[in-house]
Amino acid sequence: MGEKRRKIYTKEQAFKKAGEYCAYQERCQQEVRDKVYSWGLHRDDVEPIIAQLINDGFINEERFARAFAGGKFRIKKWGRVKIKNELKAKKISEYCIRKAMEEIDNNEYLKALKAIIDKKAKEIKETNLFKKANKIAVYCISRGFESEAVWDMLKDKFDV
Repeated sequence: MGEKRRKIYTKEQAFKKAGEYCAYQERCQQEVRDKVYSWGLHRDDVEPIIAQLINDGFINEERFARAFAGGKFRIKKWGRVKIKNELKAKKISEYCIRKAMEEIDNNEYLKALKAIIDKKAKEIKETNLFKKANKIAVYCISRGFESEAVWDMLKDKFDV
């Protein structure tokens, strides 16, 4: 059986295709860069494509970071820690990460954490309150919520 041959794009084809890739959904520079490299282009061709996409408004790191943070919080109920770590992994600047965190309303954030704690508390059948609170805390922290916020809320709920 033969291997599937990968199509090699010219710089012009890659620019057009990358523009479509960015228009479909918000992308960060690194995602687009990785995608263009996967099309068989080399650094000398990739960086001018990235620069032109930024210049034309297809790539905007702050806009991407804001959309990413807002979406991950509202849809997946991720905490700030996990969102920040994911943005760092995507090579987003500290400035853009700070701007992205502005998308998360603190009252909504605390409501979401409370809802997660309440839901998890119903699922965990542990009778020892300290063990139960600990299991809930581990879960919430793994979702990216700050341990201090988690424990403050658990102390109020379980008096531990």
